[in-house]
Amino acid sequence: MSEQMFRRLIVLTAFSHFLCSSDVCREEVTTLRQQEKLLEDQLHKQELLLLRLQLLDQPDHRVPVNQSQDPRDTDCAQLFTSGFRSSGSYRVQTGRVYCDMSDGGGWTVLQRRTNGGETFNRSWTQYKDGFGDLESESGEFWIGNDKLHNITSQGNYTLRINLEDFDGNQRYAEYQEFKVANEEDFYRLTFGAYTGTAGDALSGSLQVGVSEWAGHRGMKFTTYDQDNDNYRGNCAREDKGGWWFNKCHSAHLNGVYYSKGHYSAVTDDGIVWYTWRGWWYSLKTTIMKLRPTDFRVDPADDPGAVPLH
Repeated sequence: MSEQMFRRLIVLTAFSHFLCSSDVCREEVTTLRQQEKLLEDQLHKQELLLLRLQLLDQPDHRVPVNQSQDPRDTDCAQLFTSGFRSSGSYRVQTGRVYCDMSDGGGWTVLQRRTNGGETFNRSWTQYKDGFGDLESESGEFWIGNDKLHNITSQGNYTLRINLEDFDGNQRYAEYQEFKVANEEDFYRLTFGAYTGTAGDALSGSLQVGVSEWAGHRGMKFTTYDQDNDNYRGNCAREDKGGWWFNKCHSAHLNGVYYSKGHYSAVTDDGIVWYTWRGWWYSLKTTIMKLRPTDFRVDPADDPGAVPLH
């Protein structure tokens, strides 16, 4: 069916609502609406197929950012499946996001630290809306807690955290069932099983009793102007960045960027992943990204590398 015929069907369906009064007529309208939905889905699939064919004619299957994007794309995984293979800034249902199409592809990046160019000691509203540079390849940013909630409420997501120190060593941590609640619940953090090489800092299970004061599972988000942690003071004020603090942390990736790794301060306010480099070493690079757990990686798209840029 052509697009013109499809649009005629939409108009006919709309007008029939006003012209019908009998049960038989209403049944016909219902049938027309079902056909409209079916044809709309078919048209959408044909548009995506046409896009994929166009991509195959381009070197490396690469396309400029935002070319022929469907506004119904829910995350970077759906974009990747639709044929977009270049890392960069895209617009999805929840707004502007940065997509990492390496490392198997389809990752929606929620945080990146690379050079200290952005301050992460921000207000509740700034963390809610997001901030930083989502356009450049190495820009620092926070996606925004509203977006984070909207994306993770769509289904079951895996969080991957890539870490690098100033000696070039790299580690990673992955968590299943990653989810962030809405603002009414203070963006509460939940997550499931851990795998990786960096150690399970988020759960705080490094030593007996530590998770009671340093674990992050079930914690609310705290900023310097909204205190939702379990500490007698405000962890975000002490550690200079918004995070899911307990009393206070065994992981804090939104802290101060110290350019030499080892640091001295009144509190452990650096970019910390305790189970790898401890509380008094601030990491060089962190990337937090998520992808649907049921995402299937094509072996041709997964060379095994874990790029950190």
